[in-house]
Amino acid sequence: MKATIVRIGNSRGIRIPKPLIEQCEIQDEVELEIKDRHLVIRPLRRARAGWDEAFRCMAECGDDILIDRVAEPSTAWDKREWHW
Repeated sequence: MKATIVRIGNSRGIRIPKPLIEQCEIQDEVELEIKDRHLVIRPLRRARAGWDEAFRCMAECGDDILIDRVAEPSTAWDKREWHW
């Protein structure tokens, strides 16, 4: 598909057809990257995307146990001063 580069102030831009935006699941922001002299435009993924599903799968497989050693016994300060 061809696109024409247009002037936008001191910058340049292109119009991305709606079907391409929908296929790429682009919302309001994108990530731009140069890869082997090609401009790559991809949807901006939210931080921790997919974590909910990964944790759900871990729980179903019984792979969500705490692996750290048991914490040291609480001190008097911990009991008196620390609040969750």
